[in-house]
Amino acid sequence: MELLAAAFSAACAVDHDSSTSESDARDSAAGHLPGSESSSTPGNGATPEEWPALADSPTTLTEALRMIHPIPADSWRNLIEQIGLLYQEYRDKSTLQEIETRRQQDAEIEDNTNGSPASEDTPEEEEEEEEEEPASPPERKALPQICLLSNPHSRFNLWQDLPEIRSSGVLEILQPEEIKLQEAMFELVTSEASYYKSLNLLVSHFMENERMRKILHPSEAHILFSNVLDVLAVSERFLLELEHRMEENIVISDVCDIVYRYAADHFSVYITYVSNQTYQERAYKQLLQEKAAFRELIAQLELDPKCKGLPFSSFLILPFQRITRLKLLVQNILKRVEERSERECTALDAHKELEMVVKACNEGVRKMSRTEQMICIQKKMEFKIKSVPIISHSRWLLKQGELQQMSGPKTSRTLRTKKLFHEIYLFLFNDLLVICRQIPGDKYQVFDSAPRGLLRVEELEDQGQTLANVFILRLLENADDREATYMLKASSQSEMKRWMTSLAPNRRTKFVSFTSRLLDCPQVQCVHPYVAQQPDELTLELADILNILDKTDDGWIFGERLHDQERGWFPSSMTEEILNPKIRSQNLKECFRVHKMDDPQRSQNKDRRKLGSRNRQ
Repeated sequence: MELLAAAFSAACAVDHDSSTSESDARDSAAGHLPGSESSSTPGNGATPEEWPALADSPTTLTEALRMIHPIPADSWRNLIEQIGLLYQEYRDKSTLQEIETRRQQDAEIEDNTNGSPASEDTPEEEEEEEEEEPASPPERKALPQICLLSNPHSRFNLWQDLPEIRSSGVLEILQPEEIKLQEAMFELVTSEASYYKSLNLLVSHFMENERMRKILHPSEAHILFSNVLDVLAVSERFLLELEHRMEENIVISDVCDIVYRYAADHFSVYITYVSNQTYQERAYKQLLQEKAAFRELIAQLELDPKCKGLPFSSFLILPFQRITRLKLLVQNILKRVEERSERECTALDAHKELEMVVKACNEGVRKMSRTEQMICIQKKMEFKIKSVPIISHSRWLLKQGELQQMSGPKTSRTLRTKKLFHEIYLFLFNDLLVICRQIPGDKYQVFDSAPRGLLRVEELEDQGQTLANVFILRLLENADDREATYMLKASSQSEMKRWMTSLAPNRRTKFVSFTSRLLDCPQVQCVHPYVAQQPDELTLELADILNILDKTDDGWIFGERLHDQERGWFPSSMTEEILNPKIRSQNLKECFRVHKMDDPQRSQNKDRRKLGSRNRQ
């Protein structure tokens, strides 16, 4: 069986963290490396007589690559047909595996901490725990992962499980960290194959369906499917180059150089596709409502076994999901490569290019939706003061909503007045605050405004139920060119803190942020996906890790996601806290490494790499 045949029949590989746990568990459980069982197989690397020398010598990756012969692969087009998982299924399995791995790592280190002499109050309980540990093999904590990976129905294997790898003896040559790096690169390749299969299904099963072509007008089809054919063509060429790289040697030399080249020269097709998302979603909803034939056809096509119960909409968002996931996969590789090495430079270059593509995709989506939103808001406003132009290409909405304004001066507060609070409505943009009163006809009468940079907020100390969730908003220079003060009451503690964070983003939060560069900070990981409902909220994907910057007693967290430093609010029920400080510190160190700026050493390595490439040519 060829390497790629085995690889793609497995469909996809697990995330690098799961491979870490899996590798450690297997080493401790088996007591020997998988390659030793079939070391007598001819034609797969070193001979049996060479094993002792190989195991004892500190062989480098370069030396290992020279000793392992290339293995030819079948045509990649035939291998694609053997993939068992669609990308949506692969992605869910991979992220859930990542979450479970972190849980187990957290628990393992916590158990080790509890077993240390730190807790002297319960020595008897510690002795009992220590007596139970030898009876329970270390690998048992990874047992749920092993069961999942060995399940034939999951078709979800590791690089080190491939027969060619096990029989070649390469597992006895490579260091554990190099094996984990191989797993991370292997996942990038196999996940791209799974993605290509799903994207090809979107085109062949939905877009090119004969009835679909008759039902949709060409303009409707163009909005709905955009430039998906261009995206598919790029994925096809990208996958082919990755497969050729794997054919060179069963030990993968690198994949980030290919990623870098495609991100720089070809992945602009993703920006075009993703930027159309707002119009795509609107067109899809409109077609479902207005065209019964389209609605019936989509329902019929979704029932086809090829789709595995997945909705048509999940296929439409594949390109956006893939480009963001690809950046994370490169991050996983970057965490495993040797520091200040050629492969680290290549991974950093690839990651930087992917960040630019993802940022352009996000900006494309936001630009389309923001322009329409600003036009809608402008139409609803009536100015009691001097008119302020709302529509601007550099302005967008951060938060809007109703608050209660306290009546009268602060010194004359009394519950005997007719009404202590009056409703006002705030529109907060990235550079401007507009204060209104809602009037009949879904209109807003503007009576004050101020640049966002001239806003200050102060939380009012608890003064009883009536004044709970009250804060002070100061406009250092308002529409009348004077200072103004508003005492505002929110509906809940979380709403108050959310307004204060949005109005004055630079105020000190309860906890430190990623940019503080401290090696510990409260952290959570996402265990349930969450879609932002308000502009100040953060959409969460499974397995996202976030620093906690602030939190409320009623279940909301203000967090900063580590892999892209995006900030926002989200329900605490969507996450679980990472309790162990060693895991939190490790997460931060990895992110510092991923996002570190160019340094002279890296530039020198990059120049050497270019020179070496020219010499090879």
